[in-house]
Amino acid sequence: MGYVHSIQTLGTVDGPGVRFVVFLQGCNLRCKCCHNPDTWSIKEGTEYTPEQIVLKAQNYREYFGNEGGITISGGEPLLQSDFVREIFTLSKNDGINTCLDTSGSIINDNTEKLLAVTDRVLLDIKYTTDALYRENVGCSIGSVLEFLSLLEKLKIPTTLRQVIIPSVNDSKENILALKKIAESHKCVDKVELLPFRKICQVKYDNMGIAFPFGNLSEPTKEAMEFLKSLL
Repeated sequence: MGYVHSIQTLGTVDGPGVRFVVFLQGCNLRCKCCHNPDTWSIKEGTEYTPEQIVLKAQNYREYFGNEGGITISGGEPLLQSDFVREIFTLSKNDGINTCLDTSGSIINDNTEKLLAVTDRVLLDIKYTTDALYRENVGCSIGSVLEFLSLLEKLKIPTTLRQVIIPSVNDSKENILALKKIAESHKCVDKVELLPFRKICQVKYDNMGIAFPFGNLSEPTKEAMEFLKSLL
């Protein structure tokens, strides 16, 4: 059994093509920019079996085309790697493309077993310095880069993603450092910069907790275009 937060049936921003996206419950990190604090506790989700998830995904196969498939996101899916591995195994047996959306902060034997049935990884490189990781995420960048090295070793196609937060990581130096990380790993074939958004503020308010980055502004369209041009 696994704990699921929510399901999006026709996702278009969580991997190539049209995706059946499963957002799992539970996260080991506490990112100050987190959009989904309601996913932190693993036991608050709805229980599913892998078979139930794949059966639901099969109902949307006609929309997948040549590139689409199933994406498992979070929370942090590596907290439930056995559950995800079984979903991906069943999916691949049915010819459904598999994509893992992760922070890459957990590495163990189960992680490598999961990656053996993963067609693509969306890796969230939140910052490019260890200091910013420790201050704003709660882990070291070392574990994330180690995970990326594992993807390189296994030759798994990888998309690097980063949320751009004004005054935190919106500098030219940060983007060039991210570009350097991408260029030094042949498995990386795409880099995506995503704008920081504050629509999650209502979730924090409803939960009675402070949004750590609630005082920061959202990046402008012009700023995002400039940073993307550096890639």
